[in-house]
Amino acid sequence: MLATSDEVGRQRALDALDLLDQPRDERVDRITKLAQELFDVPMVSVTLLDRDRQWRMSEIGLGGREAPREDAFCDATIRQPGTLVVENAEADPQFASNPFVVGDPHLRFYAGHPLQAPGGEKIGTLCILDTKPRVLSQRQRELLEELAAWVQKEITREGEVALAAIVQRALAPHTIPSLPGYTIAAQTKPAGELAGDFYDLFLHNDRLRLTLADVMGKGTGPAIVAAAARAALRTAPERPLATAIEQLDRLLESDLRDLDMFVTAFHAELDPDSGEVTFVDAGHSLAFVFRADGSWERLRMPALPLGMGFGEARTAATARLMPGDSLVCCSDGLLDVLDPEDPFGDVATTLRRHGPADAVGEAIRRARSHRAEDDVTVIAITRD
Repeated sequence: MLATSDEVGRQRALDALDLLDQPRDERVDRITKLAQELFDVPMVSVTLLDRDRQWRMSEIGLGGREAPREDAFCDATIRQPGTLVVENAEADPQFASNPFVVGDPHLRFYAGHPLQAPGGEKIGTLCILDTKPRVLSQRQRELLEELAAWVQKEITREGEVALAAIVQRALAPHTIPSLPGYTIAAQTKPAGELAGDFYDLFLHNDRLRLTLADVMGKGTGPAIVAAAARAALRTAPERPLATAIEQLDRLLESDLRDLDMFVTAFHAELDPDSGEVTFVDAGHSLAFVFRADGSWERLRMPALPLGMGFGEARTAATARLMPGDSLVCCSDGLLDVLDPEDPFGDVATTLRRHGPADAVGEAIRRARSHRAEDDVTVIAITRD
């Protein structure tokens, strides 16, 4: 085993990546299949070394994803520098009596290269194995090291994306503001780990400020832009809504000029006493008032998305919620899980049947069951 302090740090780094006991990763499986073809071996494994076990993130020919860590060749690999190559374990004094040599799977050849966490801690190996002795050339050693570096990038990326998702969730509103006389609900369901959608709800001078925005695309890039856009709109909430949107537009135009990426947004403020909703729509066009009498109207204005480089002047418009009316704003991902024949009738029926909180929950459930390919975000506010 490693020294206690080294092992504690190594285990902490492995746990932080959240790779143990996870389903197989197709990208890592692709590398193990390639390694099997390149080296013509019956067994390949991407092995993570947990406290007292080996967890095979990907494996070929070993018959299972878990094995004891004790006496493991991979454990020996992380305790020495560079690649460990055992050409004939039966003739090697260090491994001749190893239970994996004298017993199943009767290993003779092993070559493994360590995999490191972002901090340099050795968390596992990429290894190739055979039941016959073999010799590994210098070029083959270099190739194994290159494949291990590829695996390392993939698993580190997984950890970084998981951490980014945690940070993104931390930036989302932790609680829904309480507004007497109104019922408010909101949720986001990312298509992947990270969302390019975001919503924001907070009280400012006893009024409810709400935003829903959708960054073109999916993944890390749009998630970064979404976080920046949310922060920009949160800054100086005393600004008029149109001014805040114009300033965000200029910021995105400057930052995204070379990325062909833009943001649609609905930014609004609700006066709870009068029910008046003041809003600016920047190319979003997916905000609606569903009336108590069953009718509905779209809150929209002819305006371009943000970041397109036209420096468009923005104006605010108003609508009013009467008792029993609901304001609903969504991202376009919701359209994929609604009734295609009558999507807005579907929303109205769901609101009447379930109320805002359960209606939003129903939208998210549909997104999960349909495995929606786009992020789905919904805000619903009903004047009681």
